[in-house]
Amino acid sequence: MIITSTANEQVKTIRKLRERKYRHETNTFYIEGIRIVREAMATPKRIQTLIVAPDLLRSARAEDALVEITALDVPVLEVSPLVFESFGLKENPQGLAAVVKQSWAKLTAVKPEEMGLWVGLDSIADPGNLGTIMRTMDAVGAKGIFLVDDCTDPYDPSAVRGSMGAVFSVEFIKTTAQEMANWKRAKNVPMFGTSDAAKTGYQEVAYPKNMILMMGSERQGLQQELMRCCDEMVAIPMTGKSDSLNLAVATAVTLYEIYNQQRKNEAA
Repeated sequence: MIITSTANEQVKTIRKLRERKYRHETNTFYIEGIRIVREAMATPKRIQTLIVAPDLLRSARAEDALVEITALDVPVLEVSPLVFESFGLKENPQGLAAVVKQSWAKLTAVKPEEMGLWVGLDSIADPGNLGTIMRTMDAVGAKGIFLVDDCTDPYDPSAVRGSMGAVFSVEFIKTTAQEMANWKRAKNVPMFGTSDAAKTGYQEVAYPKNMILMMGSERQGLQQELMRCCDEMVAIPMTGKSDSLNLAVATAVTLYEIYNQQRKNEAA
């Protein structure tokens, strides 16, 4: 049965997922588009509902996705194009979306001796920046993000869209600056932070395999409590008139230096 009313209760519930409060209450989030839905289908236990608008599924990729859907044991909600557009986020919807369960890890579950590369984000405010950082982390094989203090939601539609599917490959841990500092000192985890006031260039440091890269907020930078925890503070040199880089860009530049160092070490 295809739902044709935008007043349908299940449809109204899907629309509410644009709000952080409701995402938090339900521990779910909304994704849209053939590519990201197919990535979510790799872990079907996280899919609460697949949403299909048959009249909008016109591409070969969409047909392939439908074949995969029929093989999954997950609830499927069929809706009309009008209903899909009532909660959809894209101008030209592809007719495939899903409501997916969020995934959160605990700080105590991270094992320093085998943690790999993590990024700590201090009070990041822009979900678009967070999504881009997720995407970059996936590209360099980083494992997860510590979301410190009052951060934006990694399951915000803008963050999910910007991640290009990396929202499913990166782990998330919510914590506070104090908890992070206590954990770092107790576990002696190598931690490196960035600051335009640092005397050491970001390419002048030897980065270990297991470590945390700490990045400050868009406006305030890294707070003092977390700076004191860092084994080294590094700066990205700049010669232009601008006094700072976009947070996602600065994170990407530093992550790729770490990645390139680690690749060379593994090849040696």
